[in-house]
Amino acid sequence: MATATEKGKVRPTPANMQKMSTRVLLYSVLLTLQYGAQPLISKSCIRREVIVTTNVLTCELAKVIFALVFMAKEGTLKKLSKEWTLVGSLTASGLPAAIYALQNSLLQISYKNLDSLTFSMLNQTKIIFTALFTYIILRQKQSTQQIGALLLLIMAAVLLSIGEGSSKHSTSGDLDRILFYGIVPVLVASVLSGLASSLCQWASQVKKHSSYLMTVEMSIVGSLCLLVSMSKSPDGQAIRQHGFFYGWTPLTLIPVISNALGGILVGLVTSHAGGVRKGFVIVSALLVTALLQFIFEGKPPSLYCLIALPLVVSSISVYQKYPYQVKKKEA
Repeated sequence: MATATEKGKVRPTPANMQKMSTRVLLYSVLLTLQYGAQPLISKSCIRREVIVTTNVLTCELAKVIFALVFMAKEGTLKKLSKEWTLVGSLTASGLPAAIYALQNSLLQISYKNLDSLTFSMLNQTKIIFTALFTYIILRQKQSTQQIGALLLLIMAAVLLSIGEGSSKHSTSGDLDRILFYGIVPVLVASVLSGLASSLCQWASQVKKHSSYLMTVEMSIVGSLCLLVSMSKSPDGQAIRQHGFFYGWTPLTLIPVISNALGGILVGLVTSHAGGVRKGFVIVSALLVTALLQFIFEGKPPSLYCLIALPLVVSSISVYQKYPYQVKKKEA
């Protein structure tokens, strides 16, 4: 049972707090494994012939199904008919959904053209743009330590870009492919991720949507945006020519389901534990990626990766550990 404070508010008991802590730990462990293994799973299970848009659309559909199942299980699905409105949904989820749809397409392209560890570390640059857009949209300031952490992350991204572009074993065509289909897409996706994250944070403060409901709304809106773009896009032409599931195998479903569950876990970890726990999850996931890449691909990290990895780990740890402290005058 919960106890009441002198102001009439309900305070959770130690038993409830322990239960929530255990649940958050489970979410964090699962997200760490999913986040760290996703690049390797995608490279192993998705053939190059697979059309990117079909992969993204199927993943969004899987997110909606999983979210609705979880909402039905916790009993919140019945409340939607009374509380949900189209205008409120589009206001909270419309623009972030469209941005995330484009981001996912760029990430799918980048997966195929970078090694798993390089992709994971370059993908961490999204925290830079999250900080930037959070300041622009929400006026959320950064501490001196956080600014230093962001500079470390930029240094790591530059190292990785130079390392990939100066590989002695790569031909001229390989260098162009790595740069324009590997590094550039993941960096653009990081910019979009920062913008969408800031918009989601703004929407959650105003609309108070649950993580499951946000997942459903954003997946539906994002899928509609992709379907509209298919009328003119190369992927749309490829689908009309070869069919929706061109290049698919039964193994293709594995990264689709994994990515869908990961999207739901991100919302759960953020809503229950906040950004600090999510930061530790990202750091742990980088180590998981490096370990899995060495075990399954027999590919040890390059010198540039070995130099950049501690920079990435340190920057994210410092950024989460030293948040901006509001001064009395500002408060």
